[in-house]
Amino acid sequence: MPLYSYRCTACDAAFETLVRSGETPSCPSCGSGALDRLLSTPAPQMKSGRILASGRAAAAREGHFSNYSKSETKGKV
Repeated sequence: MPLYSYRCTACDAAFETLVRSGETPSCPSCGSGALDRLLSTPAPQMKSGRILASGRAAAAREGHFSNYSKSETKGKV
């Protein structure tokens, strides 16, 4: 299921939603189906691993492990 960004033309709300094939989304604020699909910025190639690693290092320095999986926190918490 792809994640799409939309702007409602009725109430001007912006939101993201997962859309299954054949499904028509509606605005979570007003329920309108009058939506414009927005272009999203793609994730930078080859940098997401470094971004994740730096975020995890910052979290570890601050003493919390909320962005780690259970197997990665074994023995640390």
